[in-house]
Amino acid sequence: MSIEYKGKSIANLAAMLQTGALAPRDLIEATFDAIANHSDRAVFTCLLQDRARAEADAAARRLKEGRSLGLLDGVPFAWKDLFDIEGVTTTAGSVVLSDQEPARTDADVVKALASSGMVSVGKTNMSEFAFSGLGLNPHYGTPRNPASTNEDRITGGSSSGSAAAVAAGLVPAAMGTDTGGSIRIPAAFNGIVGYKATRGRYSMRGVYPLAKSLDSLGPLTRTVQDAMWIDAAMRGLTAPQISRRPLVGQRFVIAETVFFDGAEEGVANAFEASVERLARAGAVIRRQAFPVISEIFGLMSERGPLVTAEAFALHKDRLSGSEATRMDPRVVARARLGEATSLPDYLHILERREAMQAAFAAALAPGELVLAPTLPHVAPLIEPLRRNDDLFFATNGKTLRNTLIGNFFDWCGVSLPCGFGEADMPVGLMMSGLAGDDDAVLATALAAEPLVRNDISSM
Repeated sequence: MSIEYKGKSIANLAAMLQTGALAPRDLIEATFDAIANHSDRAVFTCLLQDRARAEADAAARRLKEGRSLGLLDGVPFAWKDLFDIEGVTTTAGSVVLSDQEPARTDADVVKALASSGMVSVGKTNMSEFAFSGLGLNPHYGTPRNPASTNEDRITGGSSSGSAAAVAAGLVPAAMGTDTGGSIRIPAAFNGIVGYKATRGRYSMRGVYPLAKSLDSLGPLTRTVQDAMWIDAAMRGLTAPQISRRPLVGQRFVIAETVFFDGAEEGVANAFEASVERLARAGAVIRRQAFPVISEIFGLMSERGPLVTAEAFALHKDRLSGSEATRMDPRVVARARLGEATSLPDYLHILERREAMQAAFAAALAPGELVLAPTLPHVAPLIEPLRRNDDLFFATNGKTLRNTLIGNFFDWCGVSLPCGFGEADMPVGLMMSGLAGDDDAVLATALAAEPLVRNDISSM
């Protein structure tokens, strides 16, 4: 891909496509060239060259005839390998599914973006069965973080390949899923935008699950505006219906419980500098301890994590059969922990979860959004995690800690790049809202993005 196209946002590419300055077929060929010449072969698990070329040619005909489907027409897009693509086997990052029948039809959200004119480039790598926040995969390789200029660091998971593809400028956007942080974690580690929608905002038909009471979807993009355009298309809209929300008078609360525990100094400093810029712009910011957040971790310790219980139920037969020997041993070990959660335990967790969600919501002021560091640390090195099981599990737990709070409470949220920490690696700021507050979160994040990035020139 020439420097003219590589690393461009959807908005940049759309302007060129719609005006005829860029042909869809040229863009898709440049995209495949960039992928072929990229040094990291672990980003994509398969490419959809025939489909992509056919979709690009169809977009070109529409644009030439003045029948554009909208601003996304002809724009390349990549899919985490949890989404069914017609004629392709969905492996979910695992070799045990590689011999399954190819999907007979696209997942609903794949159909939705195809209807908007987006061009499906390929499937991206991920943690096996989406069951890790780190992104290591012993079967298909571990994508490297493009932001690291010296030693290889993780991209984060489980949407590892999607984040790497966007951060490396190979595609302007890619789809992720988020059960405990799998969109927001890699977004923060790689210095891009990650939007986790409220669970149920989009159809999950044709998406391989992990834990259905927690699973949600969302795109990884270069800007909030790009995420808003994709969100609209996934809901069947021809254009976003969300307006930028003024920051003057916008209320934020910084949740002081758990989120900052053990945070690296660079992470805390980058976050606080962004908060200060928001305050200077007129946002109303307060800080509060929320004991109910600590209760999440107490409940997990007492009855087991909800995600582990549901993952065990999903994979029970696989874990007790010969397929387990072909899986990542770390995924097997973690999933088997779910067997300890009994049915009464599971029902108790669901009951307590509902009560805790209500308790947190009652503590917020009307229209108030939650601010926190997306992660307490920057992306760690790959090799020590690959060698050391104890370090892997400890790091995985700490990496998932901040983001899983939002999944448990059923929040929506956006991770925005907010600066750099240790080793000059990206840091993320997480802006969250209650279930169903997606439009408010996106509208506020759109206004806050230049300040959080400290990019005054784009304001």
